[in-house]
Order: sequence, then structure tokens, then C-alpha cells
Amino acid sequence: MGGGSPCAALPIRPALTDRIANERSGDRTRGRTDAPHPRGVSRGSAHSRAKSWHDRLVSRLRVLIIDDDVKVCEYLQELLTPDGCEVVAINDPDQGLAKLKAKENYHILILDLKMPGINGLQLLEKIRKVDKDIAAIILTAYPSLESATDAINLDVSAYMQKPFSGEDMRETIARVARKKGIVVRREDELHITIGKRIREVRRQRSLTLKQMGRRTNLSVSLLSQIERAESSASVSSLFKIANALDVRISELFGDF
Repeated sequence: MGGGSPCAALPIRPALTDRIANERSGDRTRGRTDAPHPRGVSRGSAHSRAKSWHDRLVSRLRVLIIDDDVKVCEYLQELLTPDGCEVVAINDPDQGLAKLKAKENYHILILDLKMPGINGLQLLEKIRKVDKDIAAIILTAYPSLESATDAINLDVSAYMQKPFSGEDMRETIARVARKKGIVVRREDELHITIGKRIREVRRQRSLTLKQMGRRTNLSVSLLSQIERAESSASVSSLFKIANALDVRISELFGDF
């Protein structure tokens, strides 16, 4: 389902923070490749905060961008606005922090790591004091293990290397929104329903993900992503999962 809106369910390639977190738990994931673009993005088609976002239905995804590079801000606005996102882009880190201190509600924060006068992670540390729930995506042209580890400690949802493609950004936003339980379209709601149903039945059968992996010949990582609605399952995968759980495939769709 590539090429869709960031508000739609998309198969996701995990970013660097996901790889580090998965390696800590013994999982392995594949890296990403991006087509270069001189200003930190790849050319492509430029098409409320709450204490808990689980299963929350919202009409539009509100995205706050803080990046001193005007070109990056313009590109992301041009990319995400036609997809149905409400985008606010700010080049001054202090102004971005002031907006959040004023209790303006955003679902996702896109933050540059290197900015004049302040490090993006230092800014995020200040932001976390006023907003612990906003999902943060860090952008950097100079990725390092140290900054990625610091990002994890600040509960960063994704760590993206510049240059990035429009498709990668869309996919990352879709994954982050699903992981936070922000439901924008019925398709997202369907993936959450399927994941919950699989997890419920698996636990009723007292099956571990490793046991499910043996029964379905699917990786533990993929099964986990399907249960968390971070990855869409193919019909073939759902058929294997239903057989492993000894249920009809239609039972995995809940009330849909």
C-alpha cells in the first residue's frame, strides 16, 4: 500500500531508534536507503494531545515542525498538508517551545537535531517538561549511536537520517500515529482491531510469539508489529495466523 497518505496504514521500515531498541531485545531489522536531495530531503510528490491517545479517533493529524532550515519546513508542509495533516512549521526553537508551553495541541513533533544555539535533544528535554505525550521524530544529517541512544531515553518515536524521501516520511508518520493509538481513518482502526484480536486469541491459547512464529513460519518481529498495528498484514499472513490460532480468518476482523 505504498504511496498513500501518512494518515493511512502503511508497511513500515523501522528507523534507527527502532533498530537499536530491537537489537536490545534480540530482534533484527533491516536498514533504510534514501535518495539524496541537497537540502536534506528527497524529491518526491509533494502531495489533540490527551493523557492517553489509545484508540482515539481524530479528524486531522496535527504536526509541529521545528527546523531552522526554511527549505525543509517548506518541503514538509508541501508534502503533508495535501495528505490531510494540519502542519505548523517554525524555524525558531524558542518559538516552538513557546507554542507547546501555551498548551497548543499537536500529535506529532518533527524536530531537527542540529540547530543554532540549541541541540534538538536539549530542546526536546525542555519540551518533555511541558508535554510528555507528543510523539517526537528527530531529523539529522549526522546520525550517531550516542544521539540515537539519547533519543530513546527521551522517548523519541523515530530517528530519521537526512536526506529522507517523502515516502519514508509518510511511512514514519503513519507508524508513529498507529503506535500512539491515533486513529485517523477507518483503515487504521481496522489494523488496530486485527492486532488486538490476534493478541487476545493468542493469549487465550497460551501461545508465545515464538510459538506462533513456528506455527506460521512468520518472524517474531513481524508478528509483534502486526499485533501492535505497526505493520499491515497480508492476506496470506492473516490466513497463516488464523490457522495457527484455529479460528476463521473473519474472526480476526472484529465488527468490521
